[in-house]
Amino acid sequence: MKKFILSVAALATILISCSKEEVVSTQEGADQEIVLDNGEQLGKTRKCFAAENLASQLAQNPKLALTMETIEAKTKSFIQTKRPPNSGGGDEPSSDFPVVTIPVYVHVIYNNSQENISDAQINSQIAVLNKDFRLTNGDASLVPSEFSGNAADTQIQFSLTGITRKFSTRAEWGTRDDMKKSSQGGVDPIDPANYLNIWICNIGGGILGYAQFPGGSATTDGVVIAAPYFGTEGYVSAPFDLGRTATHEVGHYLNLRHIWGDGRCRQDDFVNDTPASDRSNYGCPSYPTTHCKSNDMTMNYMDYTNDACMYMFTNGQKLRMRAVLESGGARASLAL
Repeated sequence: MKKFILSVAALATILISCSKEEVVSTQEGADQEIVLDNGEQLGKTRKCFAAENLASQLAQNPKLALTMETIEAKTKSFIQTKRPPNSGGGDEPSSDFPVVTIPVYVHVIYNNSQENISDAQINSQIAVLNKDFRLTNGDASLVPSEFSGNAADTQIQFSLTGITRKFSTRAEWGTRDDMKKSSQGGVDPIDPANYLNIWICNIGGGILGYAQFPGGSATTDGVVIAAPYFGTEGYVSAPFDLGRTATHEVGHYLNLRHIWGDGRCRQDDFVNDTPASDRSNYGCPSYPTTHCKSNDMTMNYMDYTNDACMYMFTNGQKLRMRAVLESGGARASLAL
């Protein structure tokens, strides 16, 4: 259980100060070679750009930190009301929630026929999101007994509303949200207060995807994922070919941080039932993998392991996501 709670303002300071140092490693993305503690060298590794994207937005808009502080205060209050009496601070919800459905627009921006992914590939991704967020994914049975009681059905599901397609002569889009702007050759989001917008394009630098956290500008709100890492069929690339990049990024979109808190042992992800860790995990690590005097929850969707080796959200993560979808929450208008 995390006992050290870091304020959003403090996290913002850390993210901004680290962003310049992390640009090189982040840009390496899926092509980065990682050497594990045991000396094993991995090939492709997961890297999302959500934390760096947030750091950039905070640097450009100082008022965003205050907005996020307000969201965090509401989230904390909501979680307190949902904990059962005498829970000892745990995050097991005291009652179930109504199932909410988030409508989705997918914007495919392509430079070649491969990037113009099929409707079937898009639908395969929506199916994965629904399984992962409802804990009906077949690999949920692989959760170790230590964590099995924490695995959560978030009671959040997704429905594909529409698909837009646009050819572009641009081969790479980078991480400055150009794909979200028609003025830059991209596609403007469709009613982002009421729909989750997902852009599919070649981000470049091997980056799998990134998301905007709640509280940011409506003009750039949504999730970006590179075509080979979206869905489970068609133009997909192992070991990120099971749709878990979208699960990870939508987690960020619904206010989840990386499970290791993007820092050392005492840096927090604002979730009580995720163990402390001082690093991301890659590949398919063996269980138990131990850091910060506890076993890492390497199979959590908010770590950096391969698609085949992540298969759970926790009750605490569920509460954070549900908080932004409840009445008065930052994403309440999404919930159907």
